[in-house]
Amino acid sequence: MDSLEEVRGLVASDDGKDFTFAARGFIATRKDPKIPRDDGRGVAFDLSSYGFLDGPAPESVNPSLWRQAQILTKHGLFKVHERIYQVRGFDVSTVSFIDAGAGWIVVDPLTSQEVARAALELVRQHVADKPVVAVIYSHSHIDHYGGVGGVADAAAVADGRIKVIAPEGFLEHAVSENIIAGPAMLRRARFQFGHTLSRDKDGEITSGLGPCPSLGSLSLIAPTDLVHHTGQEMTIGDVVLQFQLTPGTEAPAEMNFFLPQMAAVFMAENANLTMHNLLPARGALVRDCKAWADYLTQSIRLWAERSEVMFAAHGIPRFGREEITSFLKSHRDAYKFLHDQSVRLMNEGYTASEIAEVLTLPDVLRKQWFNRGYYGTMSHNSKAVYQRYLGWYDANPANLNPLPPEPAAKKYVEALGGADRVRDLARHAVAAGELRWAATLLNHAVFADGTDTASRVMLADVYTQLGFESEAGTWRNIYLTGAQELRDGVVQLPVMGFSPDVLAATTTAMLFDFAAVRVNPQKAASRAFSIRVTLTDRAESHLLSVGNGVLVHEMNVDGEADLTVTLRRPDLLRTMFLKQPWADEVKSGHIRMEGDESLYAALVDLIEPIVSNFAVVTP
Repeated sequence: MDSLEEVRGLVASDDGKDFTFAARGFIATRKDPKIPRDDGRGVAFDLSSYGFLDGPAPESVNPSLWRQAQILTKHGLFKVHERIYQVRGFDVSTVSFIDAGAGWIVVDPLTSQEVARAALELVRQHVADKPVVAVIYSHSHIDHYGGVGGVADAAAVADGRIKVIAPEGFLEHAVSENIIAGPAMLRRARFQFGHTLSRDKDGEITSGLGPCPSLGSLSLIAPTDLVHHTGQEMTIGDVVLQFQLTPGTEAPAEMNFFLPQMAAVFMAENANLTMHNLLPARGALVRDCKAWADYLTQSIRLWAERSEVMFAAHGIPRFGREEITSFLKSHRDAYKFLHDQSVRLMNEGYTASEIAEVLTLPDVLRKQWFNRGYYGTMSHNSKAVYQRYLGWYDANPANLNPLPPEPAAKKYVEALGGADRVRDLARHAVAAGELRWAATLLNHAVFADGTDTASRVMLADVYTQLGFESEAGTWRNIYLTGAQELRDGVVQLPVMGFSPDVLAATTTAMLFDFAAVRVNPQKAASRAFSIRVTLTDRAESHLLSVGNGVLVHEMNVDGEADLTVTLRRPDLLRTMFLKQPWADEVKSGHIRMEGDESLYAALVDLIEPIVSNFAVVTP
């Protein structure tokens, strides 16, 4: 990691090219910076909230991250090409509009309906008031499809007036990625994005990839047309699109495309204004760094020499064939170096933390702004490469079955001479500039005794300083959120929920999988029964078996059951997952039960409620 002096030197010598690209083609922005939520509960996004990002970086922000945030938060409507426009700075992602003659093709309609609608209104006001004829989802992350309801009407999609185009596997991955581990991911996402932090020079100043995600209404419309292979072409209006599938890169289902009439390439989220992450801090399946680099090589071979414009799902466009080719090759080489050298060191016996400590990009790559670690870092990503190949265990027997944090912390503090001695050692570490060691010491003190206020305050101060120094927006948010929770406790946010559109797209099998990972094993171990669930509105039959501490789900199988429940899926969601009473529906005949009716209550009782506010930085 570069020292602050080195970073200040880089910023001072910046040629300003990215700022020029970011400002190029600006047309207008919203007069009212506050985009209200449809439900009247506050704002979905406030464009003025990053207005403090002016002038040189304050002492509380790494100057490189400050520079990045200034670029990412330039908001409004921009002309990228005679027929391509973008609205940037309205969300963590960027929405693009391609003029297809008879109407607009909307590419990646942001996270929420309100900001997507505001973006479309800006385009219609300042460019052309045309209908939307197609929506393209470049990949299966919510900030690239969640706002679709703001630009497309489901009825217009159903009757063929609007196409919805996505890569093969999109719907499955869009729905499933956050279902099973959703509660833990959402809790951890607070740290990654700084959701509970103030937005100012001492708090959240973007994630390093884009502004904070918008907080409006989520939506999802299923694709009508899928891209199955690289080289596949589609014509929408008078525009030809050539696609490249890139599964397993930034998302499990993802694709780039080329517009030959415009000499323009869209790189989805595979090429960004930052090194991306191979394993988000919020958690996800580890991404394939080798595949990522290889697909970028394919993109270069397919389109680089034919492209005069490059635009993407985050960040800013790039212009000129030489610029685009150089960017893609350098970005590709950064991922290739990260993968190959992590594996080389791994095969020489280095552990994940050891690799992270020594691995740095060559200067020719590292000093390119778009390869710097604003969102993903070399440290975090090299550990992800190690995890993908070898898992969490480093082969040292001492680490095969270590003590959990709390009992280990108690023993460390005792061995070091007590909490007072630990704090004294931490003070010396801070004075020596060894903040990472101070954090390790004080974390042991906090986990040894969660009521140790003095250690909590000291650790919060150390985290704050680590956050202020971080070049990565994600690391800054993580450290500052940790400090916030040590000082003030966990902000009690509502239990996670799913939008109606996402619920409708979620298969019943996925719902039962989600129920299975919430089963109380002690209760389930003492029971053994089976329930057949018949959903009349979906013509589905599901057999649920409880025994040996597990819930097993099978679909469309024969066999006897102790209870058969016949109902509609909304009633299943309401009674099983929201635990609302069902006696009246049974009496009215809306829910029919044949067999031991008490077993349905027993099943519902096994499913534990979601815990949204569990402790992270304290025991």
